[in-house]
Amino acid sequence: MSAEDEIEGFEDETESEVPSQWLTTLADLSLLLMAFFILLFSMSSLDTKKFTDSFQSVKKAMGAKGKELMTSPISVQDVSVMVEQAKLKQQIINEQRKVYNDFRSYVSSKGVEGVVAATLEAGKITLNMPSGVLFDKDSAELSAKGKTLLDTMFDFLIKMPGERVNIRGFTDNLPPPQGSRFHDNWEVSAMRAVNVLRYLVAKGMPPNRLTATGLADLEPLYPNSTEENRAGNRRVEFVLERWIGE
Repeated sequence: MSAEDEIEGFEDETESEVPSQWLTTLADLSLLLMAFFILLFSMSSLDTKKFTDSFQSVKKAMGAKGKELMTSPISVQDVSVMVEQAKLKQQIINEQRKVYNDFRSYVSSKGVEGVVAATLEAGKITLNMPSGVLFDKDSAELSAKGKTLLDTMFDFLIKMPGERVNIRGFTDNLPPPQGSRFHDNWEVSAMRAVNVLRYLVAKGMPPNRLTATGLADLEPLYPNSTEENRAGNRRVEFVLERWIGE
């Protein structure tokens, strides 16, 4: 064979390897995508046997590469725990969605839907009311109007023993006025949250269901650039999270 024939043969061999390498990469990518969607499907159906079978099939299909990707083996028991945790989380989200819908119907029936705003995110319910409807200006003592509104809140919350409630106080970014008994906004927000907690406990709310937090001017809802925005940032929130009984 001449030198020219050897060079041509080498070029042909090189050219034939290029598409082969491309197909290998595509096959690996397709396999990983298939594994991803199989796992998603298994988790969505929350079927332990299906999840385990799918996982083992993917592991077998990936062979040595699958072993390289896994830093530690996953047993059937581990998969079962993962599925149970996913089922519990979904159950909590469904229950919280019902509580959220019940609350919206409740405040509508009481005529305070324009005062108390409610949001639901990842199983956490946040009830928001402006400080101005609970406290007089620059005060941490509940007003008569504020107590009436908290009576309405109490009547709903007391019927939801599965909810733990974190009462969070917020202020705007302006410091307390000169001569105020409060040193700073931390103290203002904390005392407002505590006084709301004390009122609900005095009404009969189990203390172990409540916590109080003062967050001053952290986490503003709006830029503190106008009085209207600052009034929106001065608020008390009730954060409801599902309580898994001991």
